[in-house]
Amino acid sequence: MVSRTAAALTAASPAIAEAHFRAEARPYHPRLRPDGYLNLGTAENRLVGDLLADHLARPGALTEENTRYAELHGSPVLRRRIAELLTRTGRSAVDPEDLVVVSGATAALDIIATILCDPGEAIVVPAPYYAAFDTDLGGRSGARVVPALLDESDDFALSARAVDRTVTELHRQGVTVRAVVLASPSNPLGQVHSAEQLRELTQVAAAHDLDLVGDELYSHSVFGPTPFTSLRNPAVGQARAGRTHTIWGFAKDFGLPGFKTGVLHVTDPRVRAAARALSYFAPVSTGTQSFLADLLDDPEWTAGFLAENRRRLAASYAATAGALAREGIPHIPAEAGCSLWLDLRDRLPEPTYDGERELWRTILEQARVSIIPGEIFHPNAPGWFRLCHTQDQETVAEAVARLGRLLGSRPRP
Repeated sequence: MVSRTAAALTAASPAIAEAHFRAEARPYHPRLRPDGYLNLGTAENRLVGDLLADHLARPGALTEENTRYAELHGSPVLRRRIAELLTRTGRSAVDPEDLVVVSGATAALDIIATILCDPGEAIVVPAPYYAAFDTDLGGRSGARVVPALLDESDDFALSARAVDRTVTELHRQGVTVRAVVLASPSNPLGQVHSAEQLRELTQVAAAHDLDLVGDELYSHSVFGPTPFTSLRNPAVGQARAGRTHTIWGFAKDFGLPGFKTGVLHVTDPRVRAAARALSYFAPVSTGTQSFLADLLDDPEWTAGFLAENRRRLAASYAATAGALAREGIPHIPAEAGCSLWLDLRDRLPEPTYDGERELWRTILEQARVSIIPGEIFHPNAPGWFRLCHTQDQETVAEAVARLGRLLGSRPRP
């Protein structure tokens, strides 16, 4: 016998997780396993491992002190160094006391949703959005996660009007809305939102008396011409009396997803106290914190690392976009992050989500390429897929070539 919450979380585990582990268990190798799987479904930045090698191999990083209990919301030294980094790169001062370090951005999202919402209350998210938001924000808090559908004809650009319409309609239905959550930069689209777009969204949140949460996990992974603007940036407008909260972590910008370390930035004393209390359930090991504090100890090294990361992301994106163009596979241009948003609508066997799932299975089974079907990201129509390009280009090129061979041979409706 399990609780309804546990049953719902179990049911939410997507089939794409199985595809990921199947692809990882039998990976492609040009000589040893040419028929292996190519995993372009997982948003891991595998481009920077060599830049971290010296830190990962450094002896003597841990001491006896690192085996003891520590502050559950993050050690003072790690919070101080994260605050220094976010202050340098976000153009607004961050107080280390306002940071809560927990076991990943998932935990940070779960904590802020639990603080802001009672069960049944709503969180509005511009869509398409990161698929795990449904579980991260609603799985334990009981909040309703409601998509605000963006316009495909405008490349799904962030629209405060779409959010305003969705919130207004929920209010008309008698639903209590507590917050707007935004991935900035966007996942899955890789878009970088302008200061004006974020300013308009902040104004909508203020007009409806809502909290605003920015998942800024890719904030240091911008490689396009639009500069990243944090919701903390004064250019967006001063955060409203502690009603704006942001999340960052080491998974994407530093290529360390296995370290499971996320950071929640909150300035309202009540929210901060609640977040610290909830961090009891999601602490980061003291050894991991010590390693990460050491990683951030040299601002010059950190700046060089992040600059090289952006350069490699740009090169990876350009190569992948070029390969897709040669195969006649369209996508929406990206400026940040690990992923591309593919438009395979004219390759569907039928223009439905059943048709999308059939095409996804065909790609996985026949081409042995794992990409993510768009349905779980809540777009406004079937036929979109997310492809992650941040690994060696030989692997990506082989995957795109397989997609081209398979999709080019399929009759189009």
